Amino acid sequence: MRIGVLGTGGMAEALGGKWAAAGHQVFIGGRAPAKAVALAERIGARAGSLAEAVAFGDVLLVAVPASAAVRALGDAAGKVVVDCTNSIAPGFLLDEPAQAARLAAASGGDVVKAFNLSPVSAWREPEPVYGGTRLGVPLCGDSPEALAAVRELVRDAGCVPVDGGGLARAALLEAAAAFVIGVLKSGGQDVRAMFPTLPEALI
Repeated sequence: MRIGVLGTGGMAEALGGKWAAAGHQVFIGGRAPAKAVALAERIGARAGSLAEAVAFGDVLLVAVPASAAVRALGDAAGKVVVDCTNSIAPGFLLDEPAQAARLAAASGGDVVKAFNLSPVSAWREPEPVYGGTRLGVPLCGDSPEALAAVRELVRDAGCVPVDGGGLARAALLEAAAAFVIGVLKSGGQDVRAMFPTLPEALI
């Protein structure tokens, strides 16, 4: 795939690096040309502006702060847009709910919410396996073709795609991220302990 990555931070490096290593053509777009070039050199990609990344990619990863995502993406009609952003306000509440829906409305792209529930450290792992189970990545989107493309990218990141429903349900993923981040920041508890294993849940 031709993947345009919008951003030069940790998520851009971790996911863009995995996809470049898997053989995809990756283009890093950034507001600071030097940062984009440096990142591209580290992961084996090309570099340029945000607009050039949008023009290059059939698939676009939005890896800029949520507050800048709509502006950075621009017109993405006909493209698959992967939204990994979380819009968290001080106090770990949702600052702007339904971020993925706003991206879809503003850009015209086929938005899939994904990769927003785990920190960047998880995506830097060569094999994201925890407790013997490969990391699952929930996906929310309306386009079957876009979902199929993102499922492939999830597998190429060493993870398992999980069907989360249509794009309207992306707001639930965003709320879950806000809740989990708040729990972690307030006490550092292991949030996995809040969810029983499937056999136990069905008892």
